[in-house]
Amino acid sequence: MSDLVKIERMTSRPQFLAAAKGVSEARGAVVVQRLDRHDADAVVRLGFTATRKVGGAVIRNRAKRRLREAARVLAPLLAKPGSDYVFVARMGTADRPWDRLLDDVKSALTRLATPRPAPQGAPAQPAPAGQDS
Repeated sequence: MSDLVKIERMTSRPQFLAAAKGVSEARGAVVVQRLDRHDADAVVRLGFTATRKVGGAVIRNRAKRRLREAARVLAPLLAKPGSDYVFVARMGTADRPWDRLLDDVKSALTRLATPRPAPQGAPAQPAPAGQDS
């Protein structure tokens, strides 16, 4: 796909379940889940899924084909090496205009590549032990 990073497909259920425990980003007609594997391997692994809520088999297959093509175009440019990505089709993925679907995937991948700030109200650093505030 690209000389920049090697891209492989995820094939086993444990890989998909592990990626679901990572961070996710929903944009328009797609949800993208990302898991940083914390290994030295620069391989990006991609998986694609669509639940039966999306539609019958024909609709689900069309949605996954469209997500695969969008990932083929955008993942070499935006995916973080050493990560697993799962693209989850949502209602309307199969019918969404191609430009809008590409924008959805691009914005989700871009958002997942940027580090997230700490949640509001969370302490920046834990208080030293033995000291009361």
